Amino acid sequence: MNPILIALAISVAANAAFGWAYLSQRDDTATAKADLRAMEGQRDGARQTASACSDSVDDLRELADKRALNAAPARAAAASAAQGHNQRADQILSTPAPVPGDVCASAQARVDDWLKGRAKP
Repeated sequence: MNPILIALAISVAANAAFGWAYLSQRDDTATAKADLRAMEGQRDGARQTASACSDSVDDLRELADKRALNAAPARAAAASAAQGHNQRADQILSTPAPVPGDVCASAQARVDDWLKGRAKP
């Protein structure tokens, strides 16, 4: 065998191995770039979704603040009415039982008095 043919055969084998390695690396690089583009798309989509969510939360906060301002008079009126009801409850609880020793008769008497108060025009 001629040493030039051996060197040529070794060179061809080495070039084939390097070519195969290059093609494999090129395919891996292309796959990695495609994966990177897909992940960047997912990241951008997540950012857009988070931004939209944040905007919606801001809108809800503004709506809640507006509703709180609109409901403030109703809450004040309810608190005033509750104060009157609390005073009436305290008065009822502090009075002695109308029928001592009979809880049912006392309750019936209190309900009758309450109904008389409601029947007044």
